[in-house]
Amino acid sequence: MTEVETVTSERARPDETDLLSLHEAIAELHASQGDFRTAYEHLRTALGIARTARPQIPEQLRREFDRLRRERAQAREESLRDALTAVYNRRYLDNRLADLLGDARTPLAVALIDIDLFKSVNDTFGHLIGDQVLRRVAELLREGVPAPGFCARYGGEEFMLVLPEVQPGTALRIAEHARRRVAQHAWSEICPGLGVTISVGVSHEPVSGPEQLRMADDLLYAAKHAGRNRVAYRERGGVRVLEHCQ
Repeated sequence: MTEVETVTSERARPDETDLLSLHEAIAELHASQGDFRTAYEHLRTALGIARTARPQIPEQLRREFDRLRRERAQAREESLRDALTAVYNRRYLDNRLADLLGDARTPLAVALIDIDLFKSVNDTFGHLIGDQVLRRVAELLREGVPAPGFCARYGGEEFMLVLPEVQPGTALRIAEHARRRVAQHAWSEICPGLGVTISVGVSHEPVSGPEQLRMADDLLYAAKHAGRNRVAYRERGGVRVLEHCQ
């Protein structure tokens, strides 16, 4: 099952020999898109079929149903994606976190990420370059996220890696590798003189959802106060910052 299917499930494909069911399914798809006139016409057809024998489904009607189903699935997926970066949006993030944080049986780490000095990127290079930076950072963050984890845009220049079913050491390695990929990326290919780093706060605590997010936020600021381009975490009740060469 994909990530989107955990939020919304697809209607099962009707029996291909059941023309009545297919017209009803197509009517439902049109109604979900606000096309009530077409939906009504399909329901009228279905009613007529119900009063007679059920013939084989015409190939054209089967193709229409498949097209509508694909469009509906695509629309659902797009509604859960951030338009600029193509990672999951805040709506999807909030829904999935509510499910994951409510399941005490599954270990969960969250890494809150902020692009360092992003305002200066916009001020120095312009907002078009800033948008390119956001897109590229999102791509770099997604690279190392193992399933069933995911990357989402938290807001502005902040992102979050949600890492279910991983232990604290693994979560730290994922966060550090992400930090390194961003720091070592060839940013000058986008614009000469451009450099980008991120700061990360990693929380892996058996606490309530809001508390875990608050901890990640506190750790993010600890990483920034340590000089930026850092990963901060908690160990034995204290805040630690990973040492690195680059």
